[in-house]
Amino acid sequence: MSLLDGKVGDFFGLDIGTSGIRMVRLAHPSNALQTYAYMPIDTKIAMSDSKADEQQLAQAIKSLVSKSGVRTKNVAVGLPSQKVFTTVVDTEKLTKEELSKSIRLQADSLIPTPITESKIDWDLLGASPVEKTKVEILLSSVQNSYAESRLDMLESIGLNVIAFEPDSLALVRALVDPTSNVPQMILDMGGLATDLIIVMNGSPRLVRSIPTGYEAIVRSAMQNLNIDDAQARQFVAKFGLNPQKLEGQIYHAISGTVDLLMGEVDKSIKFFSTRYSGAKLDRIIVAGSATSLPEFPVYLANKFGVNVEIGNAWRNVSYSQDRQNELLAISSQFNVAVGLAERKI
Repeated sequence: MSLLDGKVGDFFGLDIGTSGIRMVRLAHPSNALQTYAYMPIDTKIAMSDSKADEQQLAQAIKSLVSKSGVRTKNVAVGLPSQKVFTTVVDTEKLTKEELSKSIRLQADSLIPTPITESKIDWDLLGASPVEKTKVEILLSSVQNSYAESRLDMLESIGLNVIAFEPDSLALVRALVDPTSNVPQMILDMGGLATDLIIVMNGSPRLVRSIPTGYEAIVRSAMQNLNIDDAQARQFVAKFGLNPQKLEGQIYHAISGTVDLLMGEVDKSIKFFSTRYSGAKLDRIIVAGSATSLPEFPVYLANKFGVNVEIGNAWRNVSYSQDRQNELLAISSQFNVAVGLAERKI
């Protein structure tokens, strides 16, 4: 599923995050790593709608692409979950052409923005678990204004956008074994938000973006311990959710914010279990900043009684053995970029 698609061979994946830009290029069909690159950016620029900031962002992307040495101008670009609406809906069993027409007719009642102002895409998942006479589809939409602004910005620096894809779908491609039929959740913590995706039979069945991320945890440490930003970041990164360190001061300072996120995880699991009766979550794959918060995976495992594992962005990528330590050290930052680069187009 993508919101803009073209048939090309050579391309790279581009993840424009809130604190950094990442790109990955793989050889196809072998998925051999060709190159990757990263550049930090100011969050204010990444989140801004102003033309001046957009131009700054464009130049940063241009510089990153130049630094990476890639020659192709073709790029698959991630769309952040905060900008994309994704849902699973039940609809009548129809032919693909009829389904497409039906979805557009129903779209105004399914997506939060008017159909005339949105780009939509959908994918057939299979039989509905709720109504035997219906099928379920995965539906995504993004506002035209946002997609077109991104497209204009990238074309202004000479890039050819072959696909826009929700970050959630790229995460699934990078982190989940498509042959596994056990339900799994991806918990990807960013600076400003945390994406929750429950996957079954290789496809997302629930996609949510929770407005609680790593920065909220750092702010909790600052406020509850009356320390500055630099100290809070140092303490959170070093001690995290370990109740034994510093007499549990950091643990107690941040656990309230972490538990707000845990409440949303719990709601998501319960919703999934209700819709897919009999389906039990098998594991949670943590990604992003969640992998660098000490004791977070253990906290999660104890809270929900499921297996918790650290996501590996390079699990489907081939590379020389001598690069393993280098790549695993940065794996949590490259999940979306790798997933985009793994697209089969």
